[in-house]
Amino acid sequence: MNIHEYQAKAILREFGVPVPDGHVCYNSAGAREWAKRLGDGPWVVKAQIHAGGRGKGGGVKLARTPDEVRNVSREMLGMILRTHQTGPEGKLVTRVLVENGCNIAKELYVSLVVDRGTSKVAVMASTEGGMDIEEVAASTPEKIFTETIDPLVGLTSFQCRNIAFNLGLTGKVAAKAVSLLQGLYKTFIACDCSMLEINPLVATVEESLICLDAKFGFDDNAVFRHPKLSDMRDYDEEDANEIEASQHDLSYVSLTGNIGCLVNGAGLAMATMDIIKHYSGDPANFLDVGGGATIERVTEAFKLILSDKNVKGILVNIFGGIMKCDVIATGVIEAAKQVSLQVPLVVRLEGTNVEIGKKMLAESGLNIVAADGMADAAQKIVQAVKGANQ
Repeated sequence: MNIHEYQAKAILREFGVPVPDGHVCYNSAGAREWAKRLGDGPWVVKAQIHAGGRGKGGGVKLARTPDEVRNVSREMLGMILRTHQTGPEGKLVTRVLVENGCNIAKELYVSLVVDRGTSKVAVMASTEGGMDIEEVAASTPEKIFTETIDPLVGLTSFQCRNIAFNLGLTGKVAAKAVSLLQGLYKTFIACDCSMLEINPLVATVEESLICLDAKFGFDDNAVFRHPKLSDMRDYDEEDANEIEASQHDLSYVSLTGNIGCLVNGAGLAMATMDIIKHYSGDPANFLDVGGGATIERVTEAFKLILSDKNVKGILVNIFGGIMKCDVIATGVIEAAKQVSLQVPLVVRLEGTNVEIGKKMLAESGLNIVAADGMADAAQKIVQAVKGANQ
């Protein structure tokens, strides 16, 4: 789950982490009034969407008068903002953040992430704030340094001072960095984060440190412990099919291809997409129905795949362990009947009750192509889709 920048800053503010004063606005008149309330300018107007690179796309602008804040907000609200993360379709801007400007002396980068290699939280920092960290890692990796945190000890003052030293901070600013970094770590743990990125973290001319931008990523499996965070979810920023999938406990991610995939198990789903690509096909989605899916859930999964107009064929790939092949077969048959299936369907079944499942599919009277093994299944669905497009 992701949240907007203004929501991220509200969370940081609760944990005592310094952020600019600001307010989210939904119309230009409100933006003008809030600029006045925030005090003397200049102010920064920032489009609120779930994507980075907003500044390059025209989604972050400086305003020096309240009227200019109103005019800039009027331009942003309702625009389709396109960045390298939104893709060419872009995202609709429905709200803007108006906040006080600051006198920037230095832009830095700090993030906390779960390091899968060490099974610990790591702090990544760089003097190259304001840039895409991927670009920094590719061109100047020596400018990124990491501190791994012992979960039994937490982020120590020594580690914080070491980070501050590597960022080139000294004196009062270095002392403030210790407090800020420990506040970020406290936030990360308390909110069950998977990622917390501050880019940029700015040192000001007045020798303060301020989180000028903030991005959170939360562990979806822990969101149930944080009802306030759940309320921050903006469904307008998410794929409609992915939202629908979550209502049925399905793991679904939309892709850009034309072959729908219905698989049980995340690893098998990834392998299925790989083998489709290997045979020159293009998967339309990642969809894991889980190990204990019911007939109803399988039916909903089938409907979900077919709701994508780009789907020209479907590959069902099931290894029946906990999930029995006859349950999958029943779900496939029911869904195909309910939606009046018009696209090629290839089914590969292996495991528990496989013969029963295959018999059910064969006797269903539906146009279902059986496959023996993953390679055979991938080749058949790719050929079927290419044939349908000719």
